[in-house]
Amino acid sequence: MALHQLHDVIRRCQAIPDDGFKAEDYDQFQMAGRSCLEEGKTAEVLDIVTDEKNKEIVKSMGWNLLGPLVKIVLKKEAESLQHCLTTLKHVLEVCSPKELLVGLLEQIEDADVDNIAETIILLLQPLQTALLKLGKKKASSLGMSLSTVLNQISQLPVPYTKEQEEEDVYGLCQCCAALIEFVKPFVDEVDRGRESKAIVAENEQRIELLKFCMKSLGNPVLQSQLDKIPDSAEDPPLRHFATEILVILSCIGESFPALLLHHLVKKKAEPGFLEEDVKYPKESLACLSYLLFVQHIGIERFPTVFSPVFILQFNMQYIEVLLKRSEESMLSKGLELYEKSLQRTEDNSLPMQLLEVKCFLSVPQDLVTVMTLCPIQHLRTEALAVFQLYMDKFDTEGKHKLFGCLLKISQHAGVQGYIITNIKNQIDFSLKPGNSNVWFSGPQLLPLLHLVLSLPEGPETDLLQNFDRIMGSLNLLRYLLIRDKEWDNHTGIWTELYKIEENFLKLLHTGLKMSKAHYEAEIKKTKENNRKRGPKESKAVCTLTVGGEKLSNVTPEMHLQVLQSAMFTFDLIESVLARIEEIIEVKVKP
Repeated sequence: MALHQLHDVIRRCQAIPDDGFKAEDYDQFQMAGRSCLEEGKTAEVLDIVTDEKNKEIVKSMGWNLLGPLVKIVLKKEAESLQHCLTTLKHVLEVCSPKELLVGLLEQIEDADVDNIAETIILLLQPLQTALLKLGKKKASSLGMSLSTVLNQISQLPVPYTKEQEEEDVYGLCQCCAALIEFVKPFVDEVDRGRESKAIVAENEQRIELLKFCMKSLGNPVLQSQLDKIPDSAEDPPLRHFATEILVILSCIGESFPALLLHHLVKKKAEPGFLEEDVKYPKESLACLSYLLFVQHIGIERFPTVFSPVFILQFNMQYIEVLLKRSEESMLSKGLELYEKSLQRTEDNSLPMQLLEVKCFLSVPQDLVTVMTLCPIQHLRTEALAVFQLYMDKFDTEGKHKLFGCLLKISQHAGVQGYIITNIKNQIDFSLKPGNSNVWFSGPQLLPLLHLVLSLPEGPETDLLQNFDRIMGSLNLLRYLLIRDKEWDNHTGIWTELYKIEENFLKLLHTGLKMSKAHYEAEIKKTKENNRKRGPKESKAVCTLTVGGEKLSNVTPEMHLQVLQSAMFTFDLIESVLARIEEIIEVKVKP
């Protein structure tokens, strides 16, 4: 039935002039052709399409068969596959490239999730052929094609391990390899245009390829594992794809430094200039920086004239972008880029003036967030190591200012305690012969000491929540009283001791008394309640807040243990405080 309908449409259209086909002719040809293919009449459709008498009809209408042909080819049914492939090839050879372009992109865009990779791999070569037939006026069509393909590829899961990358179950790696082959002739055209001194800034095709590279760097490259395989001569597929993207950027005349400095160097807007047509996503540029400075892909094309400090400075904006994300792949790349950028600089070399640049204080805050809130253990550990490395790179004045700023902006007692330990280490170093410096001794040190030796909220400070900070402060004070003799007084601690006793030690005593009294009352109350409860009631659960943290599903027995643990913490603080007061008493005794 469908075959008869197709023959009828063909006979009727043979009598119509080439430019006389109506919309209903196209619809009937498409419906009849689709029905024939679905009924398995693939050999008959091939005969009709390749018949020389039908050449003009197929030239005008053949592209309407792309959908059903692609659908059958993807099924890979042996009895119809070869017929459909031959029909598809013929349609691609004779039809208008503009109509083919529309039809091919429609098939790619409408592909089922399960068939995205197979559809892209099948149609990229025909799409390339159609675009090349458009001649010089193909830039916008190329851009539309690349955007459509990348949008579909972005739906494919990115392999998380090297094993998954090798298996390539969802076809992402195959798509990336096919995509590189797809763009090569268009890249070559731009490259030849540059060699012939064409006006690169006005080359629309170059702009579309730049957009493609930026989008590819953002996804899938940024989400991929890009490390080399040890003892392997070949790169993994996604690392190879990343390498090829950087090769394309070079071929179309893009300078890596110019790209990375794009957001730092404001350019004057010009009609038709790149800034008008292309947005440079920071995530894509962060990926470029990661490829260059961590993976060393394309690093040979990056000039060596830039100082390590300058490279660190422009990389900070990209590190910030990555550390604000929550995905493991993003965070790990941000930490690696941070570490490598710091390792290029010498210890104790970064000047204090860098801290006037906003990101030099905001990025450490992001680092602290990873250290304290990231659920992935190895990332928290790596973040702490980078945090220490960052502090080590500043000169003494820079460290002095950095410690003070971090203490003021950090809300995490553990981080504050860690910073205080670093302050202690710097003071210890400055007190050794030949290491004296003005920032960790004498008058310059005192403001920092007063900042450390204080309670954030006076006697009402939550001692449990601030335990790490308080113990760090007490240990520093005890160290200073023992290490810095009162007759030397290099740090000025003895001169300021009366202020410290009044503004820190006295308030801490008061806070301890208040906290211990409160928890002793709670312990007494809990014990009484437990005695009054029956056996069943004693297993009831509740929610308890200790040190700012909520503990759920707490039994009465656990409740009592938590309260007793808090009392032990207060005793620990009190014992260190008592030791400090003993030292003071011995030292000041006439």
